[in-house]
Amino acid sequence: MSFSAVDHGMMARALQLAERGLWTTSPNPRVGCVLVRAGEIVGEGWHEKAGEPHAEVHALRAAGERARGATAYVTLEPCSHHGRTPPCAEGLIAAGVARVVAAMQDPNPLVAGRGLALLQAAGIETACGLLENEARELNIGFVSRMTRGRPWLRLKAAASLDGKTALNNGVSQWITGPDARRDGHRWRARACAILTGIGTVRDDDPQLLVRDVETTRQPLRVVVDSRLETPLTARILQGGPVLVAAAVDDQEKADLLRSAGADVLVLPNADGKVELPALLAELGRRGINEVHAEAGFKLNGSLLREGLVDELLLYLAPCLIGHQASGLFNLPELISLDGKQALTIRDLRQIGQDIRLIARPR
Repeated sequence: MSFSAVDHGMMARALQLAERGLWTTSPNPRVGCVLVRAGEIVGEGWHEKAGEPHAEVHALRAAGERARGATAYVTLEPCSHHGRTPPCAEGLIAAGVARVVAAMQDPNPLVAGRGLALLQAAGIETACGLLENEARELNIGFVSRMTRGRPWLRLKAAASLDGKTALNNGVSQWITGPDARRDGHRWRARACAILTGIGTVRDDDPQLLVRDVETTRQPLRVVVDSRLETPLTARILQGGPVLVAAAVDDQEKADLLRSAGADVLVLPNADGKVELPALLAELGRRGINEVHAEAGFKLNGSLLREGLVDELLLYLAPCLIGHQASGLFNLPELISLDGKQALTIRDLRQIGQDIRLIARPR
């Protein structure tokens, strides 16, 4: 299917609008919509928050009568099912739009092509696949949850140029500069959950809240704590919802954590540790699209070894700390380079004095 330069420009605009919901739409996808008639934008909108109107509804309201005969550019196939809001496909039909261009099919099994089929049955011209890669990247966590039953896991770490994250005495603040830290908070803000381990809670006592950027929503904080050792005074238990994932069913410790406001989940594996794939599946069931992991080298290594890391977000500071310090990942020693974990670098840029690298396992 061929798309015109106008089609490309309008879909790019719809994607810009969708991105405005980057920090707020969870657990829903980020969606933008632009209505165009006779070459002129007559209405536009984006999905702002779960439970509130979808992008198409905002655009149709803005357009009013001018929606009749228009082309709708939507970054995700219009929904066809009754959720908390009525189906957008029906709204577009009722408004009398002539053509609908979607960037991608909805991966939600409740929709998956039905929205476009509904529009076609009503005599509306439809097309799909314009700027699909960009649309998919914007909702990579939603796509992951709908197709794999688990969230997209992005592992964030800050290290020196020789790959060290902390001194052996536990001191790790601050290897990177303020610009890199602020950037890290933007990635936190787009996540639905922040994952860490008991080692980080004990050593750093972090709150793991989004601080350096303004947001209306704090992600769920998740602590992997096999033996339920999270101190009741830990700062992570303040400031919003917390889930503690354990491997022991210690009712007394669990009740104390619950009374401190945490949700406790017992998911043991055969080794007496937390079953990490089961934890991610549970987060998927709870509507978590993107997980932002900020942990120590033990949990980082476990997540990598179990194939659960979808993306690495690494900040490298222009300094050297020495080989005695703690590394990034607790991985087994290789005897051959054939066993190395190959990565694809997706983005590389300088942020302040630091380098930010985004890579994905091949």
